[in-house]
Amino acid sequence: MPPFDVPEGDPFGPHNLPYGVFSPPGSSERRVGVRLGDHVLDAGAAAHALGSPYASLLARPTLNPLLAAGRTAWSDVRRALTAWVTVPAHRETVEPLFHPLASVALHLPFEVADYVDFYASENHARNVGRIFRPDAPDSLTPNWKHLPIGYHGRSGTVLVSGTDVVRPSGQRKAPTDPVPVFGPSVRLDIEAEVGFVVGAPSELGRPVPLGDFRDHVFGLCLLNDWSARDVQAWEYVPLGPFLGKSFATSVSAWVTPLDALEEARVAPPERTHALLPYLDDADEEPGGYDLRISVAVNGHVVSEPPFSTMYWTAAQQLAHMTVNGASLRTGDLYGSGTVSGPAEGQRGSLLELTWNGRDALELPDGKRTFLEDGDVVTLSAWAPGPGGVRVGLGEVTGRVIPRTDPAS
Repeated sequence: MPPFDVPEGDPFGPHNLPYGVFSPPGSSERRVGVRLGDHVLDAGAAAHALGSPYASLLARPTLNPLLAAGRTAWSDVRRALTAWVTVPAHRETVEPLFHPLASVALHLPFEVADYVDFYASENHARNVGRIFRPDAPDSLTPNWKHLPIGYHGRSGTVLVSGTDVVRPSGQRKAPTDPVPVFGPSVRLDIEAEVGFVVGAPSELGRPVPLGDFRDHVFGLCLLNDWSARDVQAWEYVPLGPFLGKSFATSVSAWVTPLDALEEARVAPPERTHALLPYLDDADEEPGGYDLRISVAVNGHVVSEPPFSTMYWTAAQQLAHMTVNGASLRTGDLYGSGTVSGPAEGQRGSLLELTWNGRDALELPDGKRTFLEDGDVVTLSAWAPGPGGVRVGLGEVTGRVIPRTDPAS
């Protein structure tokens, strides 16, 4: 089907237009692309052919120049792209600049600056508390309802969807073991998350208030925060995640601009504790997003976490991340934390789905508590769009492969 003739209701229709970076067939050159149905438009070539003032931003091997250009440029480019793929007068010029999606190579769409991961789902936090602190009077830690908990990760191990994930090695120690041992993780897990991509930077020493969220955050993507639970359990006291989290974080090849998700904006869950002024969003625009996520292991859906249940919003996370004066850089990525709903079939990690290995999942190819070598994990999602049409988010997939180096 020709690229302009996208079926009505296609989740990647002209109402969506997510950005990515691709190489055309037979070439290693990287180009900024925009997805329309099952095709990719060479955005830089289209901008040049149509005389766009933003051609220089789009004729790059990464999204970073466009991200850095700021909100006015983002809106202008999106309006132009929408016209290029919908106005019949542009068809003759633009149609030859499309490539079938199946024929191109997709790359990490932006150069990741810093990476931060949060812990914003109350359902996930309560499940983790019940698993590891069953005798505690409250499954949440005392600070959880007062601030978005997070940690700084490793930007160099952010991977584009489709990249294999090597099983990590590290120290682990079971409660009954006298000493720790070293070797490949035997409790490899996933975390279904949403990642937010920062465009415009901020000045060192100046916090970013809630109301400035959309001036700095360009868009979002699905994110899988791979986790070695046995390594994490031994190392995380008292400083938190380190080697158990830093070996791989997978993100979609497509970044959905926030402007494509206006119909998906929702109010977050009711707050049960008074918030300090810099986090109080009572008078702000709705900060939640109604994203419907699906988690599949080897093609079998095991969970459908709803992002609308997240207690802390992306705007609050950004405000907290910078309240101490920390600056934003173009290409910063921050993850929402595991998305889990209140039902058992809405849990966003195997840790929760199997209750720390107690209750194995029944899959068509056998039982699972944690991931085995060869397992393929896929996250997909959609959001409500204009006129009832869905907005598709680019999927995230990764296959677990064994370590082959001598250290394993």
